[in-house]
Amino acid sequence: MRPADAAPAAADARGAAETGPALVTVAGMDVAGNPPHPELAAALARAGLVIGAARHLAAVTVPARARTVVLGPLAPAVERLAAAVAAGTPAVVLASGDPGFFGIVRRLRAAGLPVRVLPAVSSVAAAFARAGLPWEGAAVVTAHGRDVRPALNACRALPLVAVLTAPGAGAAEVGAGLVGWSRRLLVAEQLGTGPERLTWTTPPEAAARAWADPHVVVSVAAGPPAPGGEPHADDRRTAGAMRVDDQPAAAPAGGWALPETAYAHRDSMITKAEVRALAVARLRPRLGRLVWDVGAGSGSVGIECALLGAAVIAVERDPAAADLVRANAARHRVDVRVVPGSAPAALDGLPEPDAVFVGGGGAGALAAVVTRRPARVVLALAALDRVVVARDLLRGAGYAVEGVQLSAARLADLPGGSVRLAATNPVVVLSGERP
Repeated sequence: MRPADAAPAAADARGAAETGPALVTVAGMDVAGNPPHPELAAALARAGLVIGAARHLAAVTVPARARTVVLGPLAPAVERLAAAVAAGTPAVVLASGDPGFFGIVRRLRAAGLPVRVLPAVSSVAAAFARAGLPWEGAAVVTAHGRDVRPALNACRALPLVAVLTAPGAGAAEVGAGLVGWSRRLLVAEQLGTGPERLTWTTPPEAAARAWADPHVVVSVAAGPPAPGGEPHADDRRTAGAMRVDDQPAAAPAGGWALPETAYAHRDSMITKAEVRALAVARLRPRLGRLVWDVGAGSGSVGIECALLGAAVIAVERDPAAADLVRANAARHRVDVRVVPGSAPAALDGLPEPDAVFVGGGGAGALAAVVTRRPARVVLALAALDRVVVARDLLRGAGYAVEGVQLSAARLADLPGGSVRLAATNPVVVLSGERP
């Protein structure tokens, strides 16, 4: 809660205590099959209006005098609730799981309705419980009623993600989007019902079959599966990558723009920390975005984007350098997908990026990148003759281009306790932004 919200929230709590229960009671119907909240029966007995899905209405006792509305589009339901509140009529809304967790409570609060919540076990909590998995370090994202790509990028970036799905944005689509990433998927179908089913599968397998709605998908970064498809209980890769602070997209504790010594590299072929700081700032990595690191070298730029929550694909033609990227990613405990090969050919078939760092590959690689129309393209160029070519390519593709030359000098010790300035090679950082 933000400090500015604390006073209104406290006032709401005092008002509820002084005037009795709020007129709209939102009750979760437990997806794990547990009995309803003990206060639900009393709320129903007082209600003059009850709204919920047909299956939820059939599962409770509604007073004969109360009007019932089968929940469909939200806008008409909110209007009916607002009218009931204005008339002083108590109302009950029945919803799946915890209605305050990616549920209807947000919509009712936005409409200014007085809300009292009786939570139940959410579908995400039930899915993890059924599988016997801890989930304090999991990210929870939704693909319900929105573009599935941010949810996919969270699964690509993080070791443990739960996805709330919808028809057309479910396990098949998540599986198709995760082909090429080392993931196991748990699909929890129709939780709390007779046909309930839990299935461990791979992304290609998930993409190739139909799944019953409603269902939840859990994406797990894991090693080879145990018999039966489940990840091994002692899978140290997953356990070692897990955050325990419940903030999977939080800024990395060790910071970013790390010194070159934080990475294995060959012959100083690494984007220097001062340049990397600006490049990462221009790429704007965060959870839900996909960054390509083309001509990755040591992988330092892509790895720092991954540390900030982005999904990352590193493209590198040199097999030895590709191994360095993998080793550096493992050292910093982030998941970077390494695609061996030269741009532009290696870019074919890759998921659409939100931002691209071009560290190698020349004009051909940049030309191939801009045809994919990412929102942002960033280059670091040491050779001045390449600056105008790159600028013109970006402008020709409709990008607004900015450039800056970075020339850093670092303190270095001298005998006798004095210091000098040791210059690093000047670099031009070009950034293109698509309007």
